[in-house]
Amino acid sequence: MYLANEPKTKRGYETLKKICDSAEKLFSEKGYYNTSINDITSEASIAPGTFYIYFNDKKSVFQYLIHDLSKELRKQIKMESSNCKTRYDAEFQGMKSFFKFVQSHTGLYKIIWESQFVDFEIFKAYYETFAERYIANIKLAQEEGEMKEMDPEALAYCLMGISNFIGLKWVIFENREVPDETIEQIMAFIRSGIFKVDKV
Repeated sequence: MYLANEPKTKRGYETLKKICDSAEKLFSEKGYYNTSINDITSEASIAPGTFYIYFNDKKSVFQYLIHDLSKELRKQIKMESSNCKTRYDAEFQGMKSFFKFVQSHTGLYKIIWESQFVDFEIFKAYYETFAERYIANIKLAQEEGEMKEMDPEALAYCLMGISNFIGLKWVIFENREVPDETIEQIMAFIRSGIFKVDKV
């Protein structure tokens, strides 16, 4: 559904990347509806006709871009947390990886959130695909006794929401890295919650 016409040469892959990089830049700066195919090809320094070798229309490149960003984000998190011995450590590293990815793709928020008005199904799929893998990891941690027996789906969306809005605050609003101390405080919250048992 989200595939470009497959390049057959190294140069073809380089051209596809130029198109995607240009589309990401323009969609994040101008928005989907204010960006034209001519804008994208001009930014990529390619002939307008070259665009159609890889994509049928503007919506196709938008869909592909979101799918590709999602795949790259999941890949980065998996790679950078692969040596973690516990789910707790993997959660800490996963947050750091997410924030680092957002710093290098600051338009991600705008592109993803605008997608709900361009193609609601891809907006939904972005979060559901991420949640599916999260849920599987939570279930595994529960089976191994690392996490409490709580609804894995609800937990996945809670944890995704925390990362989402912490990244928004520090990386997007303040244009700086999320401090390790902040991540440590978030993890302390995740570990023990925010309510004193005797006060509830």
